[in-house]
Amino acid sequence: MQLSDFASYPNLVAMFLDRAEFFGDRPFLWAKRGGSWQSLSWREAADQVCLLAQALRGLGLDPGDRVVLVSENRPEWCIADLAIMAAGLVTVPAYVTNTDRDHLHVLENSGARAVIVSNAKLAQPLLAACLSARPVEHIIGIEPLRRMQSERLAFHEWAALTSGDAAPARLSVAARIAAIDRAETACIIYTSGTGGLPRGVCQHHGAILCNVDGAAHILAEDLGWDPSGKETEVFLSFLPLSHAYEHTGGQYLPIGMGAQIYYAEGLEKLASNIEETRPTLMVVVPRLFEVLRARIMKQVEKQGKLPNYLMARALAIGARKAAGSNILRRAIDAPMDFFIERTLRPKIRQRFGGRIKAMVSGGAPLNPDVGLFFDAMGLTMLQGYGQTESGPVISCNRPRVGLVMDTVGPPMRGVEVKIADDGEILVRGELVMHGYWRNDAETLRAIPQDGPQAGWLHTGDIGHFDAKGRIKITDRKKDMIVNDKGDNVSPQRIEGMLTLQPEIAQAMVSGDKRPYIVGLIVPDAEWAMEWSRAQGEKFDMAALSDLPAFRSAVRVAVDRVNKDLSVIEKVRQIALADEPFTIDNEEMTPSMKIRRHKIRERYGARIDALYKG
Repeated sequence: MQLSDFASYPNLVAMFLDRAEFFGDRPFLWAKRGGSWQSLSWREAADQVCLLAQALRGLGLDPGDRVVLVSENRPEWCIADLAIMAAGLVTVPAYVTNTDRDHLHVLENSGARAVIVSNAKLAQPLLAACLSARPVEHIIGIEPLRRMQSERLAFHEWAALTSGDAAPARLSVAARIAAIDRAETACIIYTSGTGGLPRGVCQHHGAILCNVDGAAHILAEDLGWDPSGKETEVFLSFLPLSHAYEHTGGQYLPIGMGAQIYYAEGLEKLASNIEETRPTLMVVVPRLFEVLRARIMKQVEKQGKLPNYLMARALAIGARKAAGSNILRRAIDAPMDFFIERTLRPKIRQRFGGRIKAMVSGGAPLNPDVGLFFDAMGLTMLQGYGQTESGPVISCNRPRVGLVMDTVGPPMRGVEVKIADDGEILVRGELVMHGYWRNDAETLRAIPQDGPQAGWLHTGDIGHFDAKGRIKITDRKKDMIVNDKGDNVSPQRIEGMLTLQPEIAQAMVSGDKRPYIVGLIVPDAEWAMEWSRAQGEKFDMAALSDLPAFRSAVRVAVDRVNKDLSVIEKVRQIALADEPFTIDNEEMTPSMKIRRHKIRERYGARIDALYKG
């Protein structure tokens, strides 16, 4: 194995089969079954990939046909994805949180002829959509499914399609993938949609391989990864594999590295899974870091004066390091930093398994204070940046360049980035999608074919380069608030600061074409419970929201944030939401971004009332 391999592979399946040949019977995919972790070797996975690929072709599916994949993170997800591509077909991942209406849009828009679904629960909304989606002909259940009465839909069992003699299947797959080059579409990933219907992003093999190549170079050059394969890295997969970030960073990057992948049992068991699997690398979204930070701080608070003192000193030293403290200051801090490294930090690191090399944040902007916290606790935090349309990673912080938490690092290897006159970040390279599926108008909007910016992906993000070539993102172009005086205000910055307060779980600020900023606040449930006990009130969020004293307590948190905001950024009025923003109520995407248009639809009158009187 060499770093140069990634640039030479013709497709993702070729990379996987090469790694499987190299690692053979070494463990590859891990899942908890019957209370214990069980592994599938590289060789076993490759056999199943090739057998399933042949079975898919045996169903009559033709090159380029789309296959929808609906499953929680598990070894079969990876096998199905690779098998679809090995059959010369196109994977269409779909979120497990999709409603039947969401599934119907994906099925009809993609024109999928087959679906693979993991279990009966996830099959229920999917099959309802399949009855209406005319192209669908085949249903494959990873676990046994109850077969519905239908003359059009044929049901198949995973076990039957992945058993038999793998030798001839391997030969057929090898011959087939020899004709698949980097420009061919590997998957169509539907963006989770913060506004409107999701669009299918056509990611080609080269886009994902370009990402893997860039990320692997960072890991080798900055974090000491050995490409020879002598040491094995360990990933814990828990973000949805249907999201481009996990699909590339949590599946194809570890495949390229020859790493082991453990599949978490779910977010509720994530903490124990981390301690059990002891990952060396983790791909995480900012919201999880915010939750973990709050949890760690609360646990330390309960441990007495010394741990709290050490944490305060660690954070102060971390802040001075980030600000570029002088040699004298560093010398003064050194003894305490040494003491913290021997006492507090090992305990924090142990909660992450004790051998984490880096945690990579992506999918949404990371509040710099959160990054500084983990850095001060001795955990390397790398913030990446990108979008589904770019494979998805465009840039990532690099320790050797210097970790600055309000930047997302320099562009990765093979990526060109420039800043347009209006501040928009433009991207060019093999990582850029070939377009949106069956949507030429939106494709041309994202990647103009005429003029000085022809061929450049327009990200919709506003930013600039710092002195060391790191990208600093200031906001989303379409989310930017422009008040009635023409001032630009970044909502994400204010929301990030608000949600760092223990009283506030979620927030959305508004103020476009208005005289000032207002906020819709979701109080933190745990804090609200503690407040209600202290005040002798019954814990009922709806009832608490009507209490002036409770609203005043939330207001105190907002005013705390206002002290660090400029005049035009200050949140002048607030309203409380009826419930948290969630995927189920469609106010949050599966990648944990708030859907502003949905929230405005529900709370528009309440927000408008904040400007009256």
